[in-house]
Amino acid sequence: MTAVVKICGLNSAETVAAAIEGAAAYVGFNFYPKSPRAVTPEVAARLSAPVPKTISKVALVVDAEDRLLDEIVEALSPDILQLHGSETPARVAEIAKRTGRKVMKALSIATAGDVARVRDYECCTDLLLFDAKPPPGGLPGGNGLPFDWKLLKDARWSVPWMLSGGLTAENVAEAIRSTGATRIDVSTGVEDRPGVKSPDKIRRFLAATKGL
Repeated sequence: MTAVVKICGLNSAETVAAAIEGAAAYVGFNFYPKSPRAVTPEVAARLSAPVPKTISKVALVVDAEDRLLDEIVEALSPDILQLHGSETPARVAEIAKRTGRKVMKALSIATAGDVARVRDYECCTDLLLFDAKPPPGGLPGGNGLPFDWKLLKDARWSVPWMLSGGLTAENVAEAIRSTGATRIDVSTGVEDRPGVKSPDKIRRFLAATKGL
């Protein structure tokens, strides 16, 4: 089995090309202004021009207002909106209805209680994403921190899910074995420094997920 991989926070033509060449299933663009990976809808549209229809375009937002969502949908025409803030189930459902796009809800995991509350979102999302809880003052995601993967062991949900948080080419195989994940999201683990992706690290990460 080969894991399905999303490369998130792309912000250069070279790294988008590396994701395409390495057969990523998803390419992600970050629209959270405080992130070092942030791009504008116009830049994302330009960067995504070479992306084939076989690869899904994902727009990451954090508690975004409707105006920004409308701008992103118009410029980028994303396949999926990744909601990485404190969006309630009701807000998730509202965004899905308003935009007509699939939605992915990111949830921070640190305890068994965090895993339990995932159930609240099964009714309103197309895809779940599990990330580590950010440190005090940290960004909602992209902090390069793993969580206890054993928390996900034997857990089952009615919608597909994706694993994120502190993944690298060196530990992704272990993460997949520990959690049973078939979908993987990486951002920090393919960077030379915050916000600067490495085409070589992207290629090595994608290679490391093949045949697992």
